[in-house]
Amino acid sequence: MELALGKQKGLLHKTTETRHRKRTLNLYTLSLYGWAVVRGVIVIGLCFLILYPTILKVFVSFMSENDLYDVTVKYIPKNPTFENIKKVWTAMRYPQAFWNTLKISLMTSIMQLISCTFIGYGFARFNFKGKNLLFALVILTMIVPPQTIMIPLFLHFRYFDLFGIVSMLTGKKGINLLNSQWPFMLLSATGMGLKNGLYIYIMRQFFRGMPKELEEAAYVDGASMFRTFYQIMLPSAVPAMVTVFLFSFVWQWTDTFYSNLFLQNLRVLSVALGSISFDITQQIYWETGVNISLSPVVSSMYTNTASLLVILPLIVIYLVAQKYFVESIERTGIVG
Repeated sequence: MELALGKQKGLLHKTTETRHRKRTLNLYTLSLYGWAVVRGVIVIGLCFLILYPTILKVFVSFMSENDLYDVTVKYIPKNPTFENIKKVWTAMRYPQAFWNTLKISLMTSIMQLISCTFIGYGFARFNFKGKNLLFALVILTMIVPPQTIMIPLFLHFRYFDLFGIVSMLTGKKGINLLNSQWPFMLLSATGMGLKNGLYIYIMRQFFRGMPKELEEAAYVDGASMFRTFYQIMLPSAVPAMVTVFLFSFVWQWTDTFYSNLFLQNLRVLSVALGSISFDITQQIYWETGVNISLSPVVSSMYTNTASLLVILPLIVIYLVAQKYFVESIERTGIVG
């Protein structure tokens, strides 16, 4: 009798324990699903906040003026049209501006990549007097806004004279390099271009993280300093170089400060975007002979359309090079 009671108690205990485990497992599974839902909502919300301006530009670009003033139209236009894109395309002189922007961005990115790679390697691997001071000045270029040296930069390239050689040979005060690609190329080649302080910092940190034994082994085998850099260090620095090149290309593509400062007649996309409303009013005046002023709503519509045309090539580049871009960002440690 006692043995039977003992078995019953044991069975009840096991049943209770099994139920408790199942309940705990169900609660744990429910918490996992709940946390997954919370994370999904957060990610979707963040994606919406990031993509919302671009999505809004796409919808506005295909709206007519009637849709702009129609209170029932929120996003999707009732009367979609390509007229806005046609007007903006013509007013911006898009093919010419696109080609000029592409040339300047490519040349600037290549020159910045070369100069910043050499400078970053020098800061990472060589010891010399004033090294820390010079690197502090590099960091300072990231802090000080370029507007503070706007007038000296303008005058420097307006009357460009390399150590007085131009004045000695021509008898003039200097040569005018404005309205050309030379200011961008000279600044980039000497490590003083747009955001060059950041690119030098990226390359320096990447080379500092590479083992010194690679260089020492190359030196033991009789390789020179330049051969070691070219054959050993440079192939390993491809992820950082991809990051620098893409950052440089995108920032130069959308730059307005240096473009407005150096380019007076040469048309690029960023400058054309800033004057799109004025250009469209001029275009309407040339076509109809009527001088009109655009309302803020219509002007905003044309600005959104023009900005969409400006960033469209960058979106295409990102879609094509997404894999390499993400990998380069992860390997260089530029996260969060």
